[in-house]
Amino acid sequence: MERLKNKIALVTGSASGIGEAIACAFFAEGATVIITDIDNNRGKEVSSQLGSDVVYRTLDVRAESDWIAAIEFVMKEYGHLDILVNNAGITGFETGFVPHDPEHASLEDWHAVHRTNLDGVFLGCKHGIRAMRNRGCGSIINISSRSGLVGIPAAAAYASSKAAVRNHTKTVALYCAEQGLKIRSIPFTQPLS
Repeated sequence: MERLKNKIALVTGSASGIGEAIACAFFAEGATVIITDIDNNRGKEVSSQLGSDVVYRTLDVRAESDWIAAIEFVMKEYGHLDILVNNAGITGFETGFVPHDPEHASLEDWHAVHRTNLDGVFLGCKHGIRAMRNRGCGSIINISSRSGLVGIPAAAAYASSKAAVRNHTKTVALYCAEQGLKIRSIPFTQPLS
């Protein structure tokens, strides 16, 4: 079945993990997929494994200039964007254990998690809406986590960022509705983290 035939989809953090699985599923459903990540080697490898309807672009979701370049690429190459998946995220433990509880987390570590998990989603939604506005429709899927619903004592920044993603997603949906845009903004809560 090709439910996404003729759809253009950009997936952040799609060189591995959940993002890679989403990109593969979209490709299997017929979408043209733009894989984006900061892991250039793995991103290129995943895109070449999938085939000609998959492209890799470097995208650091924390950098607005990267978002501008990625969206300009999509619009120039394809003329529109149908689906944006804001998947890129970090826990804060990528380089080893550091305190992330509410009492001992450093402000620097707190900001690092929020820059990727929340600022990245904000920038994705901002530029995704602009890309979808010309057609007046599309889907923005923001990956959250059950940790954003229940919290995690040892991962305060991660949990709060994922809770904020859920709320921002609702805000985006209401904004698009007020603008008369048929852009769906959907929070997807990953059940296993």
